[in-house]
Parts: sequence; C-alpha cells; structure tokens
Amino acid sequence: MQPVIQVNNLSKQYKNIKAVDALSFTVNEGDVYGFLGQNGAGKSTTIRMLLTLIQPTAGEIKLFGLNLQKQRKKVLRNIGAIIEKPDVYKYLSAYNNLKLFARMSGVHPSEKQIMQQLDMVGLIDRAHDKVHTFSQGMKQRLGIAIALIHDPQIIILDEPTNGLDPQGIADIRNLILHLSREMKKTLLISSHLLNEMEQVATRLLIIDKGKKLVEGTTNELFDPAQTLIELETLNNAEAFALIGNSLWHDNLQPQRNNKILVKMHRNTIPDFNVWLVQQNIKVVSLQARHSLEDYFLQITSGTQHVAAFTN
Repeated sequence: MQPVIQVNNLSKQYKNIKAVDALSFTVNEGDVYGFLGQNGAGKSTTIRMLLTLIQPTAGEIKLFGLNLQKQRKKVLRNIGAIIEKPDVYKYLSAYNNLKLFARMSGVHPSEKQIMQQLDMVGLIDRAHDKVHTFSQGMKQRLGIAIALIHDPQIIILDEPTNGLDPQGIADIRNLILHLSREMKKTLLISSHLLNEMEQVATRLLIIDKGKKLVEGTTNELFDPAQTLIELETLNNAEAFALIGNSLWHDNLQPQRNNKILVKMHRNTIPDFNVWLVQQNIKVVSLQARHSLEDYFLQITSGTQHVAAFTN
C-alpha cells in the first residue's frame, strides 16, 4: 500500500508541557486508521499539526509524499476534516450550508451533486431545514458532507462521535464504513471510544502522553500468543497460590477486579482448563479476553487510563 500520511519524530512543546513527543506513524492509502488515546494524550494537537493549524516544534509531516510546510496549499486541497464539533451556520439550511462551504473550498457543485452529498450522509429529507433544528448527530453528518464536498482523498475526523447518543454513534460508524468500502477514501479517525474503533479500523495507533505505544493492524496487535484469560473461582487466593507454584506460574499477571489473570497462547487454554479441573479448583468463570479495550489495559499501567476509555 502507498503511504499517504508520513509523520516523523513530530513534537509540540507548550512551555513546560510536551503535548506531542517524537511521534512517528504512517497511514497507507485505503486505511481506516484509528488514532487512539485518552483525553489529553496529544491526538488533537497532532491533528492540528497535520492541518497546519499549529506549527510543530520539531519533526516532519509528509502528505502524498510532499512536505506539508513547503507545499501546504497543494496538499490541503486533497484533505477534508472535522475537528470535534463541526462549525456550521445554524440559521441556514443543510443545503445552503453545503453550497456555501463548497464555494469557500473553490468548487461549484450542481444542485444534483449537493443533494447526492446530503443523501449519502442521510440528510436528503432535511435538506431545506435549518440546521438549528438538527440533532447533534445530524450536525456531525452534515459536517462530514461539508468535509467531502471537494472530493478529498483523505478524511480526518477528530472525535466524530463526541456527545452523540447510541443511534448517532451508530450512524457515524456506518457512514465511516461507507466512505471506506464504497467510496474508497482513506480515513484518519481520532477517538477514545475503543469499542467503536475496533469495529471500523483497519490499522491502529495508540498514544499516551504524546508518545507512541503501539501501531499496527488489529491482527498484529491482538497476538494469539498474548491472549489474556480472566479466571474467577470460589477461592481465588487458593487458586492463585496453586497456579503460582505450578508450570503455569510464568503466565500469571497482576490481578484486576478480584479476578485472576493468566496470559497464554489461545491454543493452550483447553490444557489450562483441564489442569484446573485436575487440581479440584472450583471454577466460576474462565473467559478469554481479546478485545481492543483488553489489549489497551495490557500495554498501559494505572487505572486512570481505563476510566478515560470506558466512562
């Protein structure tokens, strides 16, 4: 795959705070690239540097192989973006908003093209209604239509589901999948909603305090050899001691939520289960945890990270 975004050793310093710290990553053509981190991890700062809204302290950004600082206008013509809540004119209709922003982008779509754009984001029935009557989810969809009006190759969405109800989140998720699969767009999506990103992302980057923790496809990150087993028994203290004095002692992990955690290859779980029965350990539940949320918990320390992603 051809890289369309290349970030090399990018940093941003604000007085005594390093918001982004020597960050490097690559987004390939056709990716739905999940850019993940808790609030304050440096996601929005990085996106603002990608859009030249703020200048980096150090590092380099290339889009489509071109240096962003040297060829800014040429590069940004091929990018559409929403940063958090879209900034639209509330007392204009959806149609007139789209028409106005199209002209601001230097394009002049026909009425048919504008209506097709609104249809794509599910707003054709509200095309001539004023935006102040829209729900937040509808405003988000209108914002995405505006970001797409000049037919960009890359779409950057910063927390596109912020403040949305479950139906609004589902609408944005389905729209992202449509843009990727049907329209063949490349998307970079910043989010702290792990469950949502797990459903749409083809590749992931997790950052913390401005630094990269991991980057890769879901298959690469969710290594079957690193499957986390969550075990609950009638006597966890006794079970923990037995496991710690057995051949499985190297698999034990720090306990969490009054559960015993054991990491192993997925294929060895049946053998572990047989051993538990042979030791007369009274198992209440044994679950293989292999979600994005579980993976995040494995690579970070401290419950402050968990709260930011699960609340």
